[in-house]
Amino acid sequence: MEPELTVPPLFSPIPQAIHPRHADIDVQTAAWAETFRIGSEQLRAKLVTQDIGTFSARILPGGREEVVSLLADFVLWLFGVDDGHCEEGELGHRPGDLAGLLHRLIRVAQNPEAPMMQDDPLAAGLRDLRLRVDRYGTAGQTARWVDALREYFFSVVWEAAHRRAGTVPDLNDYTLMRLYDGATSVVLPMLEMGYGYELQPHERDRRAVRAAAEMASFIITWDNDIFSHHKERRSPGYYLNALRVLEQEGLTAEEALDVAIAQRDRVMCLYMRLTEQLSAEGSPQLRQYLSSLSSFIRGAQDWGVSSVRYTTPDDPANLPSTFGDTPTDDRHEPLDIPAVAWWWELVPAPAGPAAGLRRFEQTA
Repeated sequence: MEPELTVPPLFSPIPQAIHPRHADIDVQTAAWAETFRIGSEQLRAKLVTQDIGTFSARILPGGREEVVSLLADFVLWLFGVDDGHCEEGELGHRPGDLAGLLHRLIRVAQNPEAPMMQDDPLAAGLRDLRLRVDRYGTAGQTARWVDALREYFFSVVWEAAHRRAGTVPDLNDYTLMRLYDGATSVVLPMLEMGYGYELQPHERDRRAVRAAAEMASFIITWDNDIFSHHKERRSPGYYLNALRVLEQEGLTAEEALDVAIAQRDRVMCLYMRLTEQLSAEGSPQLRQYLSSLSSFIRGAQDWGVSSVRYTTPDDPANLPSTFGDTPTDDRHEPLDIPAVAWWWELVPAPAGPAAGLRRFEQTA
């Protein structure tokens, strides 16, 4: 057995928050999973213990309770797809067959009245989710939700191709894949629904606003890879996360952890500068959207260090119980990842000498 990595407190300048009805929402989501029989009985028994309703309550701490509950059910449904078919199921090694299943599910999301997959629990759950998205969102938000679901499905098929071949993508390809297969983009329309507004296209489609959403996805998925590394490394069979990608590029496990933390710290610093800039010039709706992105980041962090999904009590992971105030790397230089290097073009370099630690030259 390889030595266990100890994850230090990660840098997080975003304050904690949680919806006051989080306990009730967690109970409701467990009941929803049972009603629609999401996943196998064994998988469902695990998912309902993982505080997924609490996670949703952290993402939308001031949101409408009905939408917080909808988001919680949707996140559990996503784990039913990801755990049940992509990572642990047979289809996770058969990208062609997986693509067929996911394409049929997209049709259900597009047209829930379509007479197909009528005995499939995931399809039944998706029909319910789509009807509730229609109830609490606009037609435009529903369309974006379906489009983002398609992006997520497309990326997990790409990952399945690596799983079948037993290959590890390079850092640039992995970063691009991870922006979508973490299912972060599919949550974004619900950030608007949760507070009862629709961000106008001239703001949402701005290059800088899209970059802020991508940065949030990067931080959330890199944090998830760091927190889940213990669980994934000890699971039988193939696993893929940022640390394994960095190890494939020649780093030890300890070096990979340090570099991954430095990468997410540098993006976090850039994200904070960009969102401050956008908030100063944007509409009230844009400010709410950016605030929700930050709640999503912090909510994923708090859930990641507290849910049994990652703490794995039977084989405890060495995860922190707190977060830090100081980044390990706050340089304004782009990461050497072409897919995301353009983010740094959007934010002026801070005045004066750069602060922070500069130990991790592999990330420059």
